[in-house]
Amino acid sequence: MVHISPDHLHFIPLGGSEQFGVNLNVYAFGGKYLAVDCGLGFADERFPGIDLILPDPEFLEDRRKDLSGMIITHAHEDHIGAVAYLWPRLKCPIYCSQFTAAVLKNKFAEHGIKKAPIHIIKPHQTLLLAPFEIRFVPVTHSIPEMMCLFISCAAGTVVHSGDWNLDPTPVIGTATDPKVFQEAGKKGILAYIGDSTNAQFDGRTESEVKVEQDLGTLFSQQKGRILVTIFASNVSRIQTVLRAAAASGRQVAIAGRSLHRMTAAAKECGYLKNAPDFISEDDLAFVPAEKTVLLVTGSQGEARAALARIARGQHNFKITKGDTVIFSARTIPGNDAAINNVKNNLVAAGVKVIDPESTDYTIHVSGHPKRGEITDMLQWLKPEIVVPVHGERVMLEAHARLAETLQVPHVFVPTNGAVVRLSKTAPGIVDHVETGLLVVEPRRIMMTNHQALSERRKLQQTGTAHVSLVIDYDGHLLSAPQITTFGLFDPEDTEEQDFGNSITEETVDFIEGLKPADRRDDTILAEKVRIALRNYINHYLGLKPVTSVHITRL
Repeated sequence: MVHISPDHLHFIPLGGSEQFGVNLNVYAFGGKYLAVDCGLGFADERFPGIDLILPDPEFLEDRRKDLSGMIITHAHEDHIGAVAYLWPRLKCPIYCSQFTAAVLKNKFAEHGIKKAPIHIIKPHQTLLLAPFEIRFVPVTHSIPEMMCLFISCAAGTVVHSGDWNLDPTPVIGTATDPKVFQEAGKKGILAYIGDSTNAQFDGRTESEVKVEQDLGTLFSQQKGRILVTIFASNVSRIQTVLRAAAASGRQVAIAGRSLHRMTAAAKECGYLKNAPDFISEDDLAFVPAEKTVLLVTGSQGEARAALARIARGQHNFKITKGDTVIFSARTIPGNDAAINNVKNNLVAAGVKVIDPESTDYTIHVSGHPKRGEITDMLQWLKPEIVVPVHGERVMLEAHARLAETLQVPHVFVPTNGAVVRLSKTAPGIVDHVETGLLVVEPRRIMMTNHQALSERRKLQQTGTAHVSLVIDYDGHLLSAPQITTFGLFDPEDTEEQDFGNSITEETVDFIEGLKPADRRDDTILAEKVRIALRNYINHYLGLKPVTSVHITRL
């Protein structure tokens, strides 16, 4: 087991470094641990039949008695989405803002969790979780009440940025206050653990106000119904769409459970009150198409989201030729193929598709800082140490190189599981803890190295063959072998049907050619037939299918 020295402050990313999503960060000092965020991610082709992935909390679970608590910086899924799945393994107190708590309570209710201790923290409030003292500093993001954390202990003060930008005119919430960070910098900051999402891009993130203006212009240019797809948790964008639609004489309806849940939480906490009301999806039938906008989930091509089902014709709402779909979101790396599949289905139906790459209008801005904003933050704080997080390796490296050009004394790029000592005298990556991912199925959560997933991948690639043999005591066949294959042949193809028949004949000949002793031993017989059948198929098809043999001896 890894030894974490209680005499030094350590930062340990268990998820979210080298990847998008599944953020789970840990601070360790004085024998106590503080968890920050617990998010989910989207599965890719490596995980057949899986939609969601989670960080593995085993490191924290093993130290649960010393876990002071979990802080959730904001309510985006990559920071909050895994909490309801994993909290039963940790059972620690949770601290977050009012809006984040509203979202989290809904998630707990869906999972049947009734007694999780959620403590609401106000902006600029200081929380004491000995040996940690945490100040919650509001910063601008695309969701209400994003909290940057000033985490202090005897070793010094760390700024854990969370997601942020310097939009001077946010449509929801207040703008990030530079004075708070400048004053902290004057007092001395040991380390900055910072958002790397846009660290590759020069300049500054544009304002959400620009999106509202340009969407309004785009809406007025379209003749049919408009569908806009966004991240469901982007509350700022929801308000932007409502206002842009009103400016162009359109009313807005919502399709997608997660959008309904997020708007309900926002209204519960007093947000969206200055925006026009929604109309119900049922009311769309009674409003002229050119007077409506449908806000839908599915900006990342998720197969079960509203937009993908609409594009496939499997949704109550039906698109028609002349409609327009606007992708008001960035593409998360790895989701390109799924998004393109949805776009192809839409275009095939005669729908105009507009995305950030195909228009000169600003239809999406990021909630994350570009290099100009990161530069400002580092110059305000003047940290001794910078640890880039929240992004893929190229993003973390870009953040690190920028910090080095700004003369930050120590810069460390972590991998998931890195134990980073945050020390004025001896900082560095000093150890590594084992980390991993979990996958979510409808009725269970399992490790990514679970044999079921390995077998699914194999089945995806090579198909399968099953043989049933009925034999007597001496191993002679009492009936023809029953052979069933999946993913190998087309039963309507005559030539392939003949090959299927030849497999049966080959199996009969092979069994009859075995030694009598081998035919009498079920284990030996099954293994020899399995290998022979797989080799025979491989000879003709170049595939080694998953093969099994079932023997009934009479």
